[in-house]
Amino acid sequence: MSKHHHHHHEGCQRPEPERLLTECMARARDAGLRRTKALQDVLSILIHACQPLTLGDISGSEDLLSDADRATVYRLLVKLEQHGLIRRLGLHDRAAYYIINLPGEHHDYLICNGCGRIERLDVACPVHALEKTIAKTSGYQRIYHELEFYGLCPDCSASNAA
Repeated sequence: MSKHHHHHHEGCQRPEPERLLTECMARARDAGLRRTKALQDVLSILIHACQPLTLGDISGSEDLLSDADRATVYRLLVKLEQHGLIRRLGLHDRAAYYIINLPGEHHDYLICNGCGRIERLDVACPVHALEKTIAKTSGYQRIYHELEFYGLCPDCSASNAA
């Protein structure tokens, strides 16, 4: 984990991860995914992580108790993303990061074009009010958004200036 600049948010443990896992498994089943041990492990790892993880983080995790190999984990991630259970973050020419999509939980992210580091944006999201306006004018229901801001992190900015 040390090679990534992950910011661990202290006290980020989600309440009732077991309940969340049960709900996510039910959503996966409704989406037509087979209930496998690997599926359960991958969802559990993402629920407990509270931050974006790469394929390597997930397939190398000691919590991946099933014998799923990297290719199996990758196929699961692709399926979960297609069905909206997880969200893929990051630059397309780099390792993708994955994060669990939980109803009612929403985060926007800052992504560094230099080193690929990803961090959660800790400012109040300005888009929620906009969503209400869009819902009113368009008639769309259950509107949501996924925002990613790109730039250079302080470390990369400093080394670029040097």
